[in-house]
Amino acid sequence: MDGGVVIFIFAILIVAIFIFVAILLTGKRGHHFDMEAYQAKFLAIENKLSKENTSSFTAVIIEADKLLDKALHEMGTPGKTMGDRLKRSGDKFSDINAVWRAHKLRNAIAHESDLEIGYKQASTALSIYKQALKDLGAI
Repeated sequence: MDGGVVIFIFAILIVAIFIFVAILLTGKRGHHFDMEAYQAKFLAIENKLSKENTSSFTAVIIEADKLLDKALHEMGTPGKTMGDRLKRSGDKFSDINAVWRAHKLRNAIAHESDLEIGYKQASTALSIYKQALKDLGAI
C-alpha cells in the first residue's frame, strides 16, 4: 500500500472516532420539557380548585393526572395506559406510592359515579401530582 493511502485511511478513522465520541457526549440525556407551558397548565389546574365548588374536586384530579400522563408520554415512556407508564417509570419519582394513590383516586373518580371526595383529598392529590411533575423536570 502507498504511504499516502495509509495516512488517508488513518485520518478518516480518527475523524470517525471523534464524530462517534461527539455523538455520545451530546446524545439525548433526558427529555427537556417546555417548563413554562407545564407550569402555566398546572397553575391553571390549581386555580380551579375551590372549596365552594365541589365539582372542582374531581375535575382538578382528572386534569392533573392527564398532565402527568402527557409528561410521561412526551418523555417517551412506553405503555398503552397511564398505569403501564407508571410501572415503567417508578424510579423517576421521589414517592411512587403516592403517585399510584393519586392515580388510583383518579381511576375511582372516572369509574365510580357515586364517589364523593373532599377538598382535602383533592388538595393532597394535587400536591402529589405537582411533586411528580417536579420529579420529572416538567415544572
